[in-house]
Order: sequence, then C-alpha cells, then structure tokens
Amino acid sequence: MRTGRTELPSKNRNDWKTIRTLFPYLWEYQARIWLALLFLSLAKLANIGVPVALKLIVDSLEVSESTAQLITVPLFLLIAYGLLRFSTSLFQELRNAVFAKASQRSTRKIALKVFRHLHELALRFHLDRQTGGVSRDIERGSRSITQLLHFLIFSILPTAFEILVVCAILLVNFDIWFSVVTVITVGLYFFYTYKVTEWRIKFRVQMNTADSKANTTAIDSLINYETVKYFGNEEYEAQRYDKQMKNWERASIKSQVSLALLNIGQGVIIGIGLTILMIMAASGVATGTMTLGDFVMVNAFLIQLYIPLNFLGTIFREVKHSLTDMEKMFSLLEVDAEIEDKPSAAPLTVTQRHVAFDQVKFHYQPDRAILHDISFEIPAGHKVAVVGSSGAGKSTLARLLFRFYDVTGGTITIDGQDIREVTLESLRVAIGIVPQDTVLFNDTIEYNIRYGKPDADQAKIQRAARLANLHDFIAALPQGYGTRVGERGLKLSGGEKQRIAIARTILKDPPILILDEATSQLDSKSEQAIQSALKEVAANRTTLVIAHRLSTVIDADQILVLEHGRITEHGKHRELLEAKGHYAEMWALQQEQRELEKEAEEIGEPVEIRVVEKAG
Repeated sequence: MRTGRTELPSKNRNDWKTIRTLFPYLWEYQARIWLALLFLSLAKLANIGVPVALKLIVDSLEVSESTAQLITVPLFLLIAYGLLRFSTSLFQELRNAVFAKASQRSTRKIALKVFRHLHELALRFHLDRQTGGVSRDIERGSRSITQLLHFLIFSILPTAFEILVVCAILLVNFDIWFSVVTVITVGLYFFYTYKVTEWRIKFRVQMNTADSKANTTAIDSLINYETVKYFGNEEYEAQRYDKQMKNWERASIKSQVSLALLNIGQGVIIGIGLTILMIMAASGVATGTMTLGDFVMVNAFLIQLYIPLNFLGTIFREVKHSLTDMEKMFSLLEVDAEIEDKPSAAPLTVTQRHVAFDQVKFHYQPDRAILHDISFEIPAGHKVAVVGSSGAGKSTLARLLFRFYDVTGGTITIDGQDIREVTLESLRVAIGIVPQDTVLFNDTIEYNIRYGKPDADQAKIQRAARLANLHDFIAALPQGYGTRVGERGLKLSGGEKQRIAIARTILKDPPILILDEATSQLDSKSEQAIQSALKEVAANRTTLVIAHRLSTVIDADQILVLEHGRITEHGKHRELLEAKGHYAEMWALQQEQRELEKEAEEIGEPVEIRVVEKAG
C-alpha cells in the first residue's frame, strides 16, 4: 500500500538535484537573466573602481604643488568617484528590475505545479496527509525559491567575481603576498562557513519538522473547534500545540547558538586576514614601496570585500536553509500520482449511459479485501440502489466509479468503455455525486452552488436551488445567495449543507448520478420534498443510490444488498421483502423505528433514535 507520506524529503534528493529541478523554470527567461548578469557585472566593476578613484585622489592631493592643481585634479576625480558610487546603485536597481519577472514568475509556476500535482494525487494520499504540514511545506518552499535565486545570482556570483578582480589588481600592483593572504583568508572563510553550516543544518530540519507539526496541530484543532468545546478540551489542545512548539523552541535555540559560533569564527578569520594585510600595507608605505594612496586603496578594497564576504556567510546559510525548505516542497512532486491517464487514454463517450461492474475486486491493503467479485449493471436511465451494513463497501463502489482508486480485479465500464482507458477529466465530468458528508468551501452559498458549473448564470443557480428545496431558505437570509457558509460550511445545518450539495450536482447536470446517502441529514418533511426533486433530476439519468433509509429506494429498478463485500441479495423492493432475508429484517427494523418516531411526535415526547444501518 502506498501511503503518500511527505514528512521527509526523498533520500535520493540533494542540493544539486533541487537546483536542477528549479533550473528549467528559470531558464525560460534566459534573456532577462543575461541582462541582469550584465547589469550585475557593471555594478561590481563600478564598485571596484571606487577604491581606485580614492587612491588617485589621495595621491594627487599628496603630490600637488600648486593651488590650481590641488583644486582641479581632485575635483575631476571626486566627480568620477561620485559617478562610480551612483553607477553601483543604478546598475544594482536595474538588475533587480530586470530579474524580478523571472524570479517571481518561476516561483508562481513551481507553486502552481505543486498545487496541481496535489490535486492529481490519489485519494489514498489525501486521506493520509496532514493539511497543515503540507500547506506549510508549500509556503516555505515557494518563499525559498525567490530567496535562493536572489542569493545565488545577486550575492554569491558577484562576490566571487569581485574577489577574483580584487586579487588580480593586488597581484598586478603589489607584492604577491597581498593576493596570497587574501586568497588564504577567503579560502579559510569559505571552508569554515561550509563545515559549520553543514553541521548546523540539521537544526533547521528539526525546526521545519516541528513547525509543520505545530501548524498541523493548530489547524486540526481549530477546524474541530466545536468538538473541542463539546468535550471541554481547550487545555488539552493547548498542551498538544505547546508540545510541538517546545520541540520547535529546542531546535531554534540550538540553531541560534550554533549561528553565534559560526559568526564568531567568521569574524576571527576576517579580522586576522585584514590585520595582516594592513600591517603589510603600512610596512610598504613606511619603506617607500607603496604610496599613501596605495595604503588607502588596499584598505578600501579589503573593507569593501570583507563586508559582503561577511554577509556571504549569512547568504550561504540562507541558501542551505532555502534548499532544505525547497526539498520538502519538491519532494511532493515525487509522490506517485497512482491514478493517472494512460498515454493512450481517450475522452469518455457517453451515449447510452450504461454502467457495468464485472467481477470487481478491491482492497486497500492486500490482507484486507473490501469487495469480492462484484457484478451488476445499471442500464441507461435506470436506478440501482445498494444497501447494507456499515463497512460492507457501499461507498467504495462510488469511489471506484469515480476512479479515486483503481480496481484490483475485474472491470468497470461505461457504455462498454473501461474507465481505466479513458481520461480522468472526461470520466468525472460525466458523473455527479451528492455525498454523504458534504464539505463546503468557506465562501458564499452562491459560490458553493456555482461550483457544480463555474460558468453558470444566476438563473440556472436559482433553478438548481429551487429543485433542491433550498431557494426559499436562501431568499429569507439577509444576504441571500451572498451569505458566507463558514469553514467547511459550519454556519449551516447538516440538512442545509446537503441541499447545497444536491443543488450543485443538479447544476452540473451529469448523465450519470451517484446519491451517497443524499438525504441522510434531512428531516422527514425535507426528505420528502427533496426525494421528489431527486426523482425529477434522476429521471433521465443512470443513477446509483447508496442508501441508509430503505424507504428512499423502494422505487429503485434494482436493489442490491451488500454484506462483507459480497452481493447477498438483489431484486426489487417487493421481491426482497418476500424473500425474507437480510433486507426484510432491515426494513422491519426501520419501520418499527419510524412508528416510534411518529408516536413520539403525536404525544410530544422525545424518542430514542436507533441507527439501524449506516453507510459503508
């Protein structure tokens, strides 16, 4: 069984693999990248020119003998110095402006691909996933893409370029030891930074894991707010959340302490290197082999070089953190979709609307079979009902027809076409469902009905609402169809949510219909009203009904009794009653319950409600 777990990145994924995954999205904008790199080079050359201009200014002031020269030469150099400073800032901003589209568009496309892939994954993955953790992985991963691109292209590359140019200038103009000391200092700095960052990255992983778990706990608790209140478990939930936050706190402290150690070591290396070079430069001035301007230039070069180098330690750390965050997001793309179109898949062609299950077998786990050799047909325009005990596998039939899972044996066909051989999109367009557990989007009533056909106009939405016995209720609300339903539709009753589900399926207008306990949340009066609407809706459709209340399926063309994954009885309502089997027993129990409810209503007393059967 594939569970689709995403707690840890794939073991075979590494930093270079993550970068390679990112590269195709970025390379689409290579013209902008090359232009940004040009501006980047010009900015760095202008930045390197600043110490050279400063040297010339100091030397000209030192050797000037006349007042005219003292005023004229430095003025020209000072203007050049100012232009170089301005050019550095100008080219950096031009670089940012040119690269912005490539960076942000790449981030958007990757986030969209991950989002689409999550919707392509099988139901098995979504039943196992933790929504809070997955959403946090995507959030951190998307944010890290922009950061990584910025750090790699605008910080690491230009700093490396600047180091090479500065070392070349020092090598050409001064003693070779200036370049040697600079290279050794930079090399030690990089080596130390790499080693310490590699060691402390595990704390970042621990932080991310704890953060995702804390977020999952928080979202799960808030979504189940009413359940928490019913049992008075606010403190219990707070302790669950705090347990995860404690893990995050411990990892965060370790991360901060190790960061301090990293920064101290980096400071020591830069300080020693800078001190040695300043001693060498001062000695050169004292012996006359270097001018005062040379001393100023070397000092300016080193300060100008070591400031970004010092920041480069932070950049390297953030790059590693970004790669770690991106690994979590990209690992989602590696989860097997499991249910997907075959290369040869063609659109489903629905003509007769004939559905057939032929010796269908299915299991979630090999050692626990759910369905055994299920065979039945739903002729065009007919209604077939499936009833049975809880866990018998009734709802599994609907999931298999929608191809949320693939059968492990046998075939399911629509008009003779194996549903595994057609495209998923065309298959699911052809089928509509009113589920037992209706979950709505946190939006308006209109939005949730319109979800059945997003391009439907208002008249069609209201017609669907009327057929679902919902329009009058909506019209009585202060905001009408614009009323927001809350998270998962919690502002509405179970019956109101179910009627919205019926309305949006009516709006979808599919040729094949599945009613999975479509009236289970309704009272008797509402059920009668909606049953007549459902009959009208199902009149010209092939309908599979998964039922709890047997009174809702007495008009079915065929009733199947499913027990332990096998069809034990089948026939029309009257035939099954005369057979005096399990169906007849369920009918008797439910009739007895209905009589008790009716008596209780007449005398105004409550009655104990017994759940005889529940959806499987």
